[in-house]
Amino acid sequence: MSRQRIRKRPMASINVVPYIDVMLVLLIIFMVTAPLLTQGVQVNLPETDARVVENSSQDPVVVTVQRDGALFLNVGDHPESPLEQKQIQQRVTLLLKKNPDIQVLVRGDHQVNYGVVVSVMALLQRSGLPSVGLVTDPPEQR
Repeated sequence: MSRQRIRKRPMASINVVPYIDVMLVLLIIFMVTAPLLTQGVQVNLPETDARVVENSSQDPVVVTVQRDGALFLNVGDHPESPLEQKQIQQRVTLLLKKNPDIQVLVRGDHQVNYGVVVSVMALLQRSGLPSVGLVTDPPEQR
C-alpha cells in the first residue's frame, strides 16, 4: 500500500468579527458624543484681536447673553434654558464655594446692549468672583 501525500493548503481568510466589534463600539461612542458637541446657545460674538486665555484643567463656566437679553449658563441640567439674573448669581455663588479658582466667561452677542453685558459682569462680581473674561471671535482674515 502506498500512501498518497495529501497537501493541506494554508487558509487565507481573516477573522473580521473583532473589527466589527470595535466599529460598533466606536459608532456608539460617536452617536453619544455628537449631540454634546453641538449643544449650546447661538450668539454672534464680536470680532476683535485679543489675547488667548490659557486652557485650565477644567472647563470654564460661561454666561451667555443673547441679542434679546436672555441669559444662559452652561452649567446645570438644562444649559439651553434661559435663566433670571438671580438664578445665575445663586448658581455662580455655589460654584465658587465648591471651587474658588473657577474661571467664568461672558459671551455677549455683538448686537446686545452694552448695559446688559455690564450688568451681568456686576452680577458676577456680587457673587464673589474676582475676575471675569469676555469671549470674542478672532477677526476674519481678508
